[in-house]
Amino acid sequence: MEETKIVLNKRNVGEIQLYSDGIKAGKMDVSVKDSLLTIYHTEVSEEFGGRGFAKILLDKAINYTRENKLMIVPLCPFVYAQFKRRPDEYQDLWYKESF
Repeated sequence: MEETKIVLNKRNVGEIQLYSDGIKAGKMDVSVKDSLLTIYHTEVSEEFGGRGFAKILLDKAINYTRENKLMIVPLCPFVYAQFKRRPDEYQDLWYKESF
């Protein structure tokens, strides 16, 4: 069973965490500022590779962004590649002025 949660500190810097059967399987480093969610890095533990966990983290970020009416700055190479690969799916969230 996979579970995700968003953990931000007082400065709105933190992680989207992914747990599989209670074990931390991956994370996405993020920050929230001025209506922007910046995604810096996505990481999935090697033992959990190949299960689509990076996409689960991205989906959590997308849902959080839409729920909070934010835009995404995709500095993470994985997220940037997904945005380039599926522009119709993410164009409403992509803050392109950052590039």
